[in-house]
Amino acid sequence: TPNLKQGLKNLADEFAKLQDYRQAEAERVEAEVVEPLQASGTTMYAIRTTHHLEETTDNFEKQKTKNIKTIFSEFITIEMLFHGKALDVSTTTYQNTQKIDCSSRLDIIRANSKSRLQRSVSAKCASGTGQVSTCRLRKDQQAEDDDEEDEGLDVTNEENEIS
Repeated sequence: TPNLKQGLKNLADEFAKLQDYRQAEAERVEAEVVEPLQASGTTMYAIRTTHHLEETTDNFEKQKTKNIKTIFSEFITIEMLFHGKALDVSTTTYQNTQKIDCSSRLDIIRANSKSRLQRSVSAKCASGTGQVSTCRLRKDQQAEDDDEEDEGLDVTNEENEIS
């Protein structure tokens, strides 16, 4: 019947319109919801990756700073130990230098120079090249010096080795 045919055709057209409307609704939901969510997922992944990179960079910088601090601390400690030891050695050297007795050293040098002078004078007197009066004066002076040495000068082997 034509009336039934027309009714079924109208029903099919309405269902087609309804289907088109559902398709449009699905596309609109996809455009307004799914695509922003997908973009949001990509953004979140990028943010997460960036955050992870920042943490990695921060950890690297912290470790690098700790390493530099450790290296310089060890270097400074070594330098302080070196300078402390150098100060100890310098102090000991200074103290040993202060223990040197200048007057006894001078007495030793004088005694040694007098004995050399006396030997050369004696050699000249013995050979006859020196003047008799000069030899006698020097012998008299030598006798006086020997008396002075016996009174106040005690030369040890150790002091002789120093000169």
